[in-house]
Amino acid sequence: MPQAPSPRTHTPVPHLHRSLRRFDITAMGVAAVISFDTVGQIATGGGEAVTWTAVIAVLFLVPYALLFAETGAAFPQEGGPYVWVQRAFGRLPAALTTLFYWVTNPIWLGGSLVFIAAETWDGFVFHLGEGTFSDYAFKLLFIWIAILTAVVSLRRGKWITTAGAAVKVLALTLFTGTAVAYGIGHGFRGLDSASFPPTTAGFLALVPVLLFAYVGFEAPNAAGEEMLDPQRDVPAALGRSALIAAACYLLPVFAILAVVPAGQVTGIGGFMEGARLVFGVYGSASGAVLTTVAVMFVFALLTQGSAWMIVSDRMQAMAAADGGFFSRSLGAFHPKLGTPVRTNLLSGVIATLFMLVAMRLAAGDAAAVFGVVLTVAVTTLLLSYLMVVPALVVLRLRHTDEPRPYRVPFGTPGFLICAGLVYAWILVGSWSALFPGTLEPVLGIRYDFHEVWGVSRLSFEVFTLGTVLVLLLIGAVGHTVARIRRVPEPVIA
Repeated sequence: MPQAPSPRTHTPVPHLHRSLRRFDITAMGVAAVISFDTVGQIATGGGEAVTWTAVIAVLFLVPYALLFAETGAAFPQEGGPYVWVQRAFGRLPAALTTLFYWVTNPIWLGGSLVFIAAETWDGFVFHLGEGTFSDYAFKLLFIWIAILTAVVSLRRGKWITTAGAAVKVLALTLFTGTAVAYGIGHGFRGLDSASFPPTTAGFLALVPVLLFAYVGFEAPNAAGEEMLDPQRDVPAALGRSALIAAACYLLPVFAILAVVPAGQVTGIGGFMEGARLVFGVYGSASGAVLTTVAVMFVFALLTQGSAWMIVSDRMQAMAAADGGFFSRSLGAFHPKLGTPVRTNLLSGVIATLFMLVAMRLAAGDAAAVFGVVLTVAVTTLLLSYLMVVPALVVLRLRHTDEPRPYRVPFGTPGFLICAGLVYAWILVGSWSALFPGTLEPVLGIRYDFHEVWGVSRLSFEVFTLGTVLVLLLIGAVGHTVARIRRVPEPVIA
């Protein structure tokens, strides 16, 4: 296999400004990785959700963070995972991988985050109604504030995501502490019926959502050329982010299960419903505290969306700038802002369209179908790692003389073991997301497909595999068009 060009031949992207310090990288990791919207969903798994959250933190999160800490410090170019896959396998695989990674985020923003935020605002802050002018206005503002946060220069935008990370950790800490106080006074009723021993059925149900919750530590590297000292700061920042993320999932999930009676934990409202219950300990001030936490919750969701827009839009912009997706103009960085404004706006349009479609398909069979498409669109993030992780291995084996300020313990064998663990988890999670209910019968577990998804298995697979096929087609067409229009000198050598 011929030696790939050294990353040191990389041509710097114009109009970028170095402004990210170690603290900023840590905050960006926390803002991106800790998903408020998945805390309640994880808790629906019951007592064993705590067990599997801890197990996957040790056997997936730790090796995952180690892999990306080494690679991110050794290859700190703008675009992060796009550059890594491009160097390992070429432009087309990199363009397709980046498309899967990127498209997750505007769809997630317009098809999940905005609806959870609106439901929280409607229930705890100010009544919006359903399908009203206020409802539409709130959702449009939510989406476009997230997008505009990604449009402004990173020197300013980073403070919004940093504030979101701080608010997120503060709200989760407040909830967990209050839940303990509530349990001491009223008893930990949820623990009476909670079953913590892990089961195979629980494993298969929880793996996709837990993996989706834990991935994202490579995200700050999408802005690699906007870091002041990535070789030193990335490993330290990722280590801190991983510890914070593990605690911010494990402790609140356990708190919800400890105080909320069995059967009353819901995926969407799990966190806020738990807060409504435990904040009664504040007496007459409970209403004000609950409203304040609801505002914090919505703000955290907003900054979570904007953090992913900041990083994934940069990846997609680099794919376009490198001649891998339709037009290089999509990858242009604004000369003053230093941000890929055209890709940012494209993300906003996609998020808005997805939100409007969801508003039209809010009930009945259409809602079930939409839920299936949303689910598979979100899992495209997992699918992208099927190419990213092997790229890390190829770079590790191919560029043995490349300076690596941080190395995974035990050298190459340690790196390969971590990569094998991470890839095995991603394979199981991706299969369970694309083909749910196929492993359960093999293991003797009952699985009622229609009861879980509201559609038949045939309909599900048509929509899920159809969504993946459409994305592959868009990526292939985009690459072909870009190749026809490609100028001789690429942005990424």
